[in-house]
Amino acid sequence: MDPLLTGEQAVLGAVLLDPRQLGGLDWLEPRDFYRPGHQALFAALRKLRAEDHPALGAQGAVPVAWLTDTLAEAGQQVRGLTASYLHTLVAACPRPAHAPLYGRMVLEGSIHRTVAEHANRLLAVTREDAEQNEVHGTAAQADVLAGVLDHLAGRWGTSPRATASRAALPAAGEPPAAAQAEDEQFLLSLLVHQNGAIGEVFDWLRPQDFAVPGHGHLYRCLGALHHRGEPIDPVTTLWEVQRRGLLAEGMLTEEQLGPVLRDGAAGSAEWLGEQLLRSSLTRAAAGAAQQIAAHADDRRLAPGQLIGHALHALGPLEEVRARWRTATSPPAPPLATADQASRVQAALARSPVRPRTRASPAPDRVLAAAPASLPVHERTSATHPHRSPL
Repeated sequence: MDPLLTGEQAVLGAVLLDPRQLGGLDWLEPRDFYRPGHQALFAALRKLRAEDHPALGAQGAVPVAWLTDTLAEAGQQVRGLTASYLHTLVAACPRPAHAPLYGRMVLEGSIHRTVAEHANRLLAVTREDAEQNEVHGTAAQADVLAGVLDHLAGRWGTSPRATASRAALPAAGEPPAAAQAEDEQFLLSLLVHQNGAIGEVFDWLRPQDFAVPGHGHLYRCLGALHHRGEPIDPVTTLWEVQRRGLLAEGMLTEEQLGPVLRDGAAGSAEWLGEQLLRSSLTRAAAGAAQQIAAHADDRRLAPGQLIGHALHALGPLEEVRARWRTATSPPAPPLATADQASRVQAALARSPVRPRTRASPAPDRVLAAAPASLPVHERTSATHPHRSPL
């Protein structure tokens, strides 16, 4: 017995028995039904209600025209609907007054299906982007999924708030390919042997971006050396690895560490780091999609719980996307002080307000202020310093 099928049949049977129940189901949509025949029947019932069918105002028994008109309208959308199936729907409804509750069961099933559908779309786009070394499709589909979750939360009447799940979840992503491991090893070797290279990636590359866990631990050692302002070379790197006990505890193997310390590398750490971060983004998206799909398949979760867990699963992906924007955004242009000063002067010249200047004293006043005891030619020089006496 399928509870979802029973719920869909019950809500349709309730409306067929009592057309007035449609007034309490305005929030339910035809697409919320799983079976196409049920979608067509509910759309037909809503259309008859919008056209003010006579059965809506009938007292007592429901007119037969309500059933026949519903079947005729729905038959224009799908084939195979019969009058006997309408009687099956009527028999599946124990209480017509419980139609709103049956409708919530239908909506709950619709929310689970919708979340699973968009999670699978994200997973498919992520895998395609990973093959093409792109991330734009993944980012766009993740935004669509987040918008869908917000919309579904509004329909269910809950706030879209991320909540962690205690259930066991599938492992995020897939085992790294050999090419991915080689790229990570090359980048680490470059960071060890090229002076100052880690400064190009330190602000946005994180240990969890490495697909090989041992490489992530080694990058954490390099980041610690850089953070403390200590030089990075094969000797200091090996000392930091030994200090953290990575080899002793098996978190890093000699096969992973040896080539990094032994083989030098040359190249652009920033470019290699961006390639690594791109792969990290697609892995995070794939992991989030798998977790959300697993939550959607868990029918024990109420819609509010499902939406909260799905938003929480998107959190790590959003964190990687934020660092990706930081890594790929062009640097801000430096301020040109000369150009800035000229623009300020031009703006002041266009302004109707003029700065006040101190008025020069009248010539008579200046002449009067000169000492009367001086000769005329000396008084003239005192009041006009740029005029030499004749």
